Parts: sequence; C-alpha cells; structure tokens
Amino acid sequence: MLGGKHILLGITGGIAAYKTTFLVRLLIKAGAQVKIVMTQSAGSFVSPLTLSTLSKNPVLLDFVNEEDGSISWNNHVELGLWADLMLIAPATANTLSKMANGVCDNLLLATYLSAKCPVYFAPAMDLDMYQHPSTKASLEKLESFGNKMIPAESGELASGLHGEGRMAEPENIVQFIEEDLAQGLPLTGKKVLITAGPTHEAIDPVRFLGNRSSGTMGFELAKKAAGLGAKVVLVSGPTHLDATHSSIDLIRVTSAQEMYDACQKHYADTDVAICAAAVADYRPKHAAKEKLKKKDGDLNIELERNPDILFSLGEKKTHQFLVGFALETENELENAKGKLQRKNLDGIVLNSLKDEGAGFGRDTNKITFIDKNLKIKTFGLKTKPEVASDIWEEIISRIHA
Repeated sequence: MLGGKHILLGITGGIAAYKTTFLVRLLIKAGAQVKIVMTQSAGSFVSPLTLSTLSKNPVLLDFVNEEDGSISWNNHVELGLWADLMLIAPATANTLSKMANGVCDNLLLATYLSAKCPVYFAPAMDLDMYQHPSTKASLEKLESFGNKMIPAESGELASGLHGEGRMAEPENIVQFIEEDLAQGLPLTGKKVLITAGPTHEAIDPVRFLGNRSSGTMGFELAKKAAGLGAKVVLVSGPTHLDATHSSIDLIRVTSAQEMYDACQKHYADTDVAICAAAVADYRPKHAAKEKLKKKDGDLNIELERNPDILFSLGEKKTHQFLVGFALETENELENAKGKLQRKNLDGIVLNSLKDEGAGFGRDTNKITFIDKNLKIKTFGLKTKPEVASDIWEEIISRIHA
C-alpha cells in the first residue's frame, strides 16, 4: 500500500517522538518516500540529524533556514502538495488543539493547513489529558474534518501511570494506514499468484539451460497487484530483481520443477494466477554431478519434458481466474488462441518477438489480451509498468463483471 507513496511525517514535542526513528524505518522499508517536519520542541526528544539520516531528506523545523550567511524559505505549500498523505505522530494535546482550531504558529501547522492529501494523526499524552473533555472535543472536531485518528494504546506512560494515551506502536501505525488505504481497492482481500523470470535447468554444477527472460514483466505485475490491494505470492526464477512491497511474498526458485512445486502449494486459495515466467520446456535427463570436461567430438545431452505448470493449474482450476503468456514468432494469434483453450485459461497475454521493442530484456512491451470468449484487445508499445496496468485493468473488468 505504501510503495512509492510520498509521506509527510509531522513530529511534535512529546516523549513518544523517540519512536519515530523506528516509524521512519518501517515507512522506508514499505517503499515510501518520507519527508519530515518537526516542531522546535520535538527536537528535544529526537535528533533531527538521526531522522534526516534515516529518511535521506533534510528535516525541517522552521519557516526560515539561516546557514553560512544565506537565508532560505521552507515552502509549506509545496510540502503539502508533494505529500500523498500526511502523518502527525506523536500528536500532542497542544498540537491537536491547534489543528482543530486553525492556529498556525509553526511550520508543521502551516503545512497541515496547506495539505490537500489525507491526514492521519496518532495522539500521545498522559491518560488524564487523553480523557479531558477539551482533548475529546479536539479529536471529534479533527475527525469531522476528514482527518483519520490512529487510536492511542494502553500501557505504561511517561508519568509512571498505566492507562490509555500511549502513541500506537510504529508497526501498528503502518498497519492502520495500509489497511485504511486498502479499503475500496479492486483487489483488496484477493490472493494473487504470479510467476516471473526464467528457469535454469542444470547440465552440471556449472552450466545450465536457460533463456533471456529478465523477469521484469512478472515483477511489475506483482507490484501493481500489491498497489491494488492484493496479497501477492511472486514465484521467481533466477533474476537480479527484488520486490520490497510488504504485500509481496517473494519465493525464489531455480528450476521448472521448483517453480511447479511452489505454484501447487499456493494455488488452492489463490483468486488470480498469472503465469508470466518463461519456463524451460525441457531439462537434461541426467544432470552431471561433476563439471563436464571438454572432449573431442560433439556432446549429446538427452532432454526430458518439464512439468507444464500452466496446464496443471488449468486442470485444477475451480474458482481461480487464470492467465497465461504466449511469446510467439509465427501464427501469433492462432497459436495464442490454441494455448488459451488447450490449457483452460481465462485469458492470455500475447506478445511477438517480431514487434520492435517487445520481448525479453527490454523496458517496453507490446501485447494483445485475449479472453476465454476470444475477445481481443491490442495495445500499443508501452513501458512494462504501463503494460502491467493494462493487464490488470483487463483482468479486474472481468472478475468484477
């Protein structure tokens, strides 16, 4: 949910500010870009230098910067427009009251009042302050503005008392935001299984049979699905790519048999499966245990069929929406239609090596989507992230039809 999001973190002057170091790390790990605005008093509880290092962005504390005899202005309007969401944590009773009543006496509050994005806030204070009628009034007023409160938790407080008022733990804050963002997304609650990349079939401990697939298309499909609310199982052959989204479970495999086994394990409760991997059709029947030495004459390697992953999933299909890929060099449309019907698919993505800019090892692709009713839609040459969006649009329009 947070992958690629611009998050503006506002930190106010409460003891819970020390937790924001962990919060920033979690947001970065989830794939977000983070900028931080602090009140002057917040700097007494957590170091701006630490937060700047973790976020890889300067931490802003005031409207004006004075450095080496020069003066610059921190533009709160641009900050508010940059953010996809704003999070104020901890939100003290003082700041909550100012937010509720339009008081604008520091950079954080000016940025809050300028923000056009969703605003989340995580209250933090002692239990008597949290229960005070004025605090309750501030909370109700802020929620009436459309701001979203991340409820305080119960536990030991800085005063030594035990009760409600602790700022929610950083992992709970991230989970709250992710679950809130997921509401209403088209793949929320869906499990998606995607295969990506090549497979390597061992000839000996050094050599293998493989292909030129980079895995980019499968990884882009996985990232897009996670951004649309899905929980994704991404089964990838050997590739340099990585998936950092918290909703993607990346399973790395090497051979077609390993990919087959992983798909069988996760398929039963899958809602949508997309087989984008370039799986080797054959493997050496007898892989040598030691490196083969060069000899005079030719080398003959006996090959045997690998399990057909897509066909096996089509055979077992119950409720799943199953999509395959077809990379063709001749009779493209007819071959893709044949594969679609033969393997009991709901859709197939066709691309041709004859199309300039399409195929393995490129940043672009040109596809045709064919569904089980043989409805055909052809797209122009696009970047692979754009192609992933087109494929998901075709799938979602059918599973929600």
